[in-house]
Amino acid sequence: MSYPLAILTALMVTLAPASFAKPNLLLILADDLGFSDLGCYGSGIATPNLDRLAAEGLRLSNFHNTGRCCPSRAALMTGVYPHQAGVGHMLGQTDFPSYGKGIREDVATLPELLKKEGYHTFMSGKWHLGWEDTYSPDNRGFARFFGSRGYVDSYFTVVPRTDIYLDDKVILPAGEQATNPLHPDREFYTTDTYTDYAIHFIDQHLDHSPEQPFFGYLAYNAPHFPLHAKPEDTAKYRGRFREHGWAPLRQDRLKGLKRAGLLPEETRISKRDSPDWASLSDEVKDELDLKFALYCAIIDRLDRTIGRVLEHLESKGALDNTLVVFISDNGSTKETGMFGIGGHKVNPGNYEDWGRKGGWTSSLGQGWANVANTPYRRYKREVFRGGTASPAIFWAGEKVSARPAANTVSHQVAHIIDLLPTFVEVAGASAPDTEGESLVPVLRGDGIGSRTLFWEHEGNRAIQDGKWKLVASREEDWQLHDLSEDPSELHDLSEMAKDQRLELESKWQAWADRVGVRPWPEVAKSLAKHRKP
Repeated sequence: MSYPLAILTALMVTLAPASFAKPNLLLILADDLGFSDLGCYGSGIATPNLDRLAAEGLRLSNFHNTGRCCPSRAALMTGVYPHQAGVGHMLGQTDFPSYGKGIREDVATLPELLKKEGYHTFMSGKWHLGWEDTYSPDNRGFARFFGSRGYVDSYFTVVPRTDIYLDDKVILPAGEQATNPLHPDREFYTTDTYTDYAIHFIDQHLDHSPEQPFFGYLAYNAPHFPLHAKPEDTAKYRGRFREHGWAPLRQDRLKGLKRAGLLPEETRISKRDSPDWASLSDEVKDELDLKFALYCAIIDRLDRTIGRVLEHLESKGALDNTLVVFISDNGSTKETGMFGIGGHKVNPGNYEDWGRKGGWTSSLGQGWANVANTPYRRYKREVFRGGTASPAIFWAGEKVSARPAANTVSHQVAHIIDLLPTFVEVAGASAPDTEGESLVPVLRGDGIGSRTLFWEHEGNRAIQDGKWKLVASREEDWQLHDLSEDPSELHDLSEMAKDQRLELESKWQAWADRVGVRPWPEVAKSLAKHRKP
């Protein structure tokens, strides 16, 4: 398949003198963000700060996560597949070491490795890699931590099991009244408050040890449900989608992705996975308009808070020696159906009842998630590209040796397991044995060649081997796709290329046996056995 000539044109990469100090490393993770949800990835959502990073840095068009929250975070922190890290599922107790309650103690984490290289480490946001002290961020390499050890199911409050810690102590227990500990005059809103603490940790470090490089991990819960947005942000988008709905937005995003060189011109969009907009009542259209306006507003504020961090680093004179990486942990989610959690019971008429209520109270819904994952099929939890394709932006200041050329796009196949060896190499260290590969050559304008990558989550499974991908959802038959001709995974070739299918199936099974994948019914049964009554 062909790409625009401008994208294929090689640009010179700026290399900094070796005399510069080790670079700072800033990793930013979004939660449930779809492949096309950023302006620089084709959307109409205002993301000027991430767009600036893209315009001055590198975007990847073929970057993948594991398709689900905890497994992606485990792979990110360890450079190995989630089952090898002990997080094959979602932190429930099982009888299998590959499906545990947190990262295994015998598996090194990225902050642990960087601390050995002289880095100061801090994290702000959603950990979701273990509630117990053994698995906590401060016990797995982070010198400073603010956030939840588990999930985050509210922006305005702290719901049960999401107590907020400062280092190893609970600072904001679950409750309806949450405060911003650093700035009591400011409203508590996770995106803002996580950013406040990231800036606080940066100041504490740079004011006392400016010569020491830092690794900062900023893990937002945005734009994960519930749909909690501030009124002034929502107002920017309210009413934009009521008339035309989802179909035109998907086409607009497809055009934007192609225009940016992120997709080949021949790429076809997946079948629309939602009703015809004209068939919906005016009341439902208004309901859906509000839900997508809230979602856009969450992303809009996410971008602005990232801008605050970048501006602060620049004001401290640290940005020009910092590598910044932005990704998402999985694709957008259809939970729990076409119209989201609560369905039509969650609507503009009762917005005051659910607009700030935490828990599983509201969500985007399948129709809009289909837009967010443009042009791909399926959603979070599954391992079609709708579940695993992630925007990925790499930006570096002038003093960072592995500095990508401005406004470049790479079609190199990459995976979240690649970030640990990448960061470790940029830090000037040798990475331990990992499943990933360093992307430093990609940052410098080269490639790392063909890849063989694997996925499994709740019986959803896949292998990508060069141009071929074998993929299946739970209890469904394998499908075979030639990604060089069919990046949207639309045409199943399993009957036409049976030998290729059998070869890939054998490779996937060998990998599954090696890393500790178990049949999903066995895992589900074990989870149920250990679940507290």
